Amino acid sequence: MTAVLPTLLAASLASFGLALLSEVAGFGGGVLLLPVFTALFGLRVAVPVLTLTQLSSNGARVWLNRRDLRWRLIGWFALGAVPFAVAGGLLLAHAPLAPLKRILGAFLIGVVVWRHLRRAPRAPAQRSFAVVGAVSGLGSALLGSVGPLTAPFFLALGLTRAAYIGTEAASSLTMHITKIATYGVGDLLTGQVLIFGVALTPATLLGAWVGKKVVGRISDRVFVLLVEIGLVAAGILFLLGL
Repeated sequence: MTAVLPTLLAASLASFGLALLSEVAGFGGGVLLLPVFTALFGLRVAVPVLTLTQLSSNGARVWLNRRDLRWRLIGWFALGAVPFAVAGGLLLAHAPLAPLKRILGAFLIGVVVWRHLRRAPRAPAQRSFAVVGAVSGLGSALLGSVGPLTAPFFLALGLTRAAYIGTEAASSLTMHITKIATYGVGDLLTGQVLIFGVALTPATLLGAWVGKKVVGRISDRVFVLLVEIGLVAAGILFLLGL
């Protein structure tokens, strides 16, 4: 037990940072946290532990921004995310993750470049978020977190601050709940995973609360800039295979 405490302390500090970053930028903490958890727990434990951590982080973000949720958009996202999250969760033990990470990395960096080259990107139809949810559900179940993958689509609808953070978090929550159930079926949701997930919840909730205080102090322009910086950082991490 003594040897476990330093690991949990390091994971708690990282989880606090995850929740704070996710509350301010609306995404990204999970992508940055996955390499940390992998180093601490190993990949097969890291992915379900990360999912439990994101469950509390996203739940807190939904509650803190509940007045600005776009429910119809969340419904379209869930329509695609839920079945594909089930498929990804069942494939986790066998899928080749490294090539998929590099493809996602190139895509994320390309999205930021595209946003700056194209002056007036057309807003996607809300029903197209069923496709966004499907791709996100599959990728998230396999990689632990692909939050930056959805960011450009939510931004293209003009969502910022509370509407963006809360709606993106609620959409992600549908994936995480599905993944938890699927990991349980696939014997990945062990007692060790559950203990780590519960132990990291307080740090996650505190980070979300601090992040909520920070986000109200920044402008929409700075907010979008933070999101784009997060996209590029996540893309580089994926390309490096981290």
